[in-house]
Amino acid sequence: MPSPPYPDPVPVTVDPPHVAGRPLLTQSWLDLAFLHWPAEPAVVAPLLPPGTRPDTLDGVTYVGLVAFRMHRVGWFRLPGIPYLGSFPETNVRLYSVDALGRRGVVFRSLDASRLLPVAIGRTAFRLPYIWSKMNVRRDGDTLTYTSRRRLPGPRGAYSSITVRAGEPVAEPSELEHFVTARWGMHSTMFGRPVYLPNSHPRWPLFRAELLRLDENLLAAAGLPTPPQKPVSVLYSPGVEVRFNRPPHTA
Repeated sequence: MPSPPYPDPVPVTVDPPHVAGRPLLTQSWLDLAFLHWPAEPAVVAPLLPPGTRPDTLDGVTYVGLVAFRMHRVGWFRLPGIPYLGSFPETNVRLYSVDALGRRGVVFRSLDASRLLPVAIGRTAFRLPYIWSKMNVRRDGDTLTYTSRRRLPGPRGAYSSITVRAGEPVAEPSELEHFVTARWGMHSTMFGRPVYLPNSHPRWPLFRAELLRLDENLLAAAGLPTPPQKPVSVLYSPGVEVRFNRPPHTA
């Protein structure tokens, strides 16, 4: 018998569609650069966890390269850790929807500069964290994010991104909502699908100009090298974030 059809995804909303429960993780994401490219859903689908499919906008899905500063990661109700919980991070992420219609992101890689959080992320959450040498530099309204992998590799994978922040986004476009208003993460833990919801205030978004991009993180994540410049480049000063415990229906 054919598989039952997927339900329609929940609407894209600028505020979390769920009530925040007991926190599993708290953190702040600061000085974010969002770079996005269109992708064919059929290319992305094999890279997603079981039970999910590519989330699409007008038949197209997207690949994101997101660089930022993680700040004061905290566990449960404990306050954020100043040193070990604060570090640069660069993610390669995809956009997913599950059988319950819940939209989310799927991380193909998470480069971070602190070894202990990398080890915890890989062992406790089964996330593809990678220990990398990283730096974030600011010169006025220009930010440069650099990374080069250490362990587990592939060693030598790197990124160098420079953006100049511009005017605030008064009303985000449909695409800008689609790639930033994501209220959960799809993953797999011990062979079972997991949906981890998150909540945070509305994104303060700014237009950004891409001044430099040199990277091979997308190829290292199993994605084809984009044939064009990103179709969307945004900057945000950041938000405070909380990840909640997985719902029982995950």
